[in-house]
Amino acid sequence: MTDAIPTDPPPYFLAHVFVCCNRRADGHKRGSCAARGSEKLKDYMKARAKELGITGVRVNQAGCLDRCEFGPAIVIYPEGVWYRAETREDIDEILLAHLVEGRRATRLMLTEHDVVPKG
Repeated sequence: MTDAIPTDPPPYFLAHVFVCCNRRADGHKRGSCAARGSEKLKDYMKARAKELGITGVRVNQAGCLDRCEFGPAIVIYPEGVWYRAETREDIDEILLAHLVEGRRATRLMLTEHDVVPKG
């Protein structure tokens, strides 16, 4: 990936948060983030970000992010940092750490060790 070209316009958002809301059939071997409550967590995250006065950030629903086994999955760009959030408290921790304080919610991070099993 290359750096921005000097003639590129400034980014429209400082950060873009994608919350997986993919839903698979009940009983699917990989499960799904929606079945684990991601839709309600996404709605809470959007409302809570607004309550906290976080600006320049867009929280969006995403289709499958392909890390269902670890979900509900969230990824924040431009850094490309992945999280797993199961509760409103997890969402608060991610918002405050990553988007307010500029650090990481390390307890909730998905790393290179969290890989989808083959087969």
